Amino acid sequence: MDDGWWAPVLRPGFLRSAAPWRAAGYLLATGLTGLLLCAGLLVSLAAGGVLAALLVGLPLLAALALVGLPVAAWERRLARFLDGGRVPDPHRVPDRPGLGAWLRLRYRERATWRELGFTVLAAFVLWPVDLTLAGGALVVPAHLLAAVPLLLLDGEQVNVLKLWQVHSLGAAALCGLAGLALLPLLGHPLALVAAARAGLVRRLLGPGRQERRIGELVRSRARLVDAFEAERRRIERDLHDGAQQRLVALRMTLGLARLDAPPDGPLAARLTEAHREAGEVLAELRELINGIHPQVLTDRGLPEACADAADRSPVPVATRFALPGRLPAPVESAGYFAVTEALANIAKHSGAGTASVEGRYADGRLTIEVVDDGRGGADPGRGSGLTGLADRVAVVDGTLTVSSPPGGPTLVRVEIPCAPADGGESAR
Repeated sequence: MDDGWWAPVLRPGFLRSAAPWRAAGYLLATGLTGLLLCAGLLVSLAAGGVLAALLVGLPLLAALALVGLPVAAWERRLARFLDGGRVPDPHRVPDRPGLGAWLRLRYRERATWRELGFTVLAAFVLWPVDLTLAGGALVVPAHLLAAVPLLLLDGEQVNVLKLWQVHSLGAAALCGLAGLALLPLLGHPLALVAAARAGLVRRLLGPGRQERRIGELVRSRARLVDAFEAERRRIERDLHDGAQQRLVALRMTLGLARLDAPPDGPLAARLTEAHREAGEVLAELRELINGIHPQVLTDRGLPEACADAADRSPVPVATRFALPGRLPAPVESAGYFAVTEALANIAKHSGAGTASVEGRYADGRLTIEVVDDGRGGADPGRGSGLTGLADRVAVVDGTLTVSSPPGGPTLVRVEIPCAPADGGESAR
């Protein structure tokens, strides 16, 4: 039960608010929904039974198993209308696009079968209760209140609730007073019944204990990823603004000292060696900073960052991207490091002469494909860099697939579900 709905029911000013009318409207809506469901399910089951007897009804019966999905979505929306509290959708997003992946996931989820059970309950058990209570709470007081106007229009008598006849204006006035007294008397029970039904919706159609734990694990993982990315960027900033600048200053000092030293003495040779070593350390530090988080990725996005990585690869690499603008930072970071790891593997192990990187966005999913014409035989199960790459992509709910038959070519595909961070078109 939703405690946030029970509390207003017990407040003194509850009857003066719109809450009782919302409760009556909620029960009327759920009752009418259940009535329509009852009729529709009876017709569908009868048709499905006849067709099944003709061995052609199995697809229809399988489709009936999914009827609970739209019904549950409608019930969650109605529960939000009642008290303003959102009922989370318990269903997970498929790992792959397409109807087949969606159907496989839905048939395996417990939430689908809970929703089907609730649909049957609403169609054959709950709707008579909903309509009876809502109708009684609205129709009976309204009919009693209408006794006086109806008597004045008729002039002789009025039939009240089809139970008794009223001939005098005094009796009609008493009926009207009874209707006024019934309104507050029925308001609280009606609201409590609506609250109980909404609580049933939240219990059966919201996330179960397992779904809540999975959701919390996903949110916890997202928080850890964000904290890791923030810490990595802090380290990159400190190295860039601190250690790198001090090395640049040291290299300049060594260069000036070398100019002041006697050109043929041992001191000049040592200063030259120190100047060269400082230059190599500075280059390595810049590579390290770029590996932590390249500035081009932050400033210009994934296509330009991958093009920069391709330019630095010893193997000729062609890049092509078609993206709807910038993507979320964790997605861009995961995609970039997936490309750099794949290019590093190509340079070290493939013996390839050329490679290509292609990225596109469609159906709410970023897809990046890295292809090379090397010898093939890459196996993520052998503990190569592809294993760490799969782990990195999984952090943002992405998937990694590798196709690398002996003799090549090798295809590394990364798919990450995401939404664009902004509008516009960018392609490279």
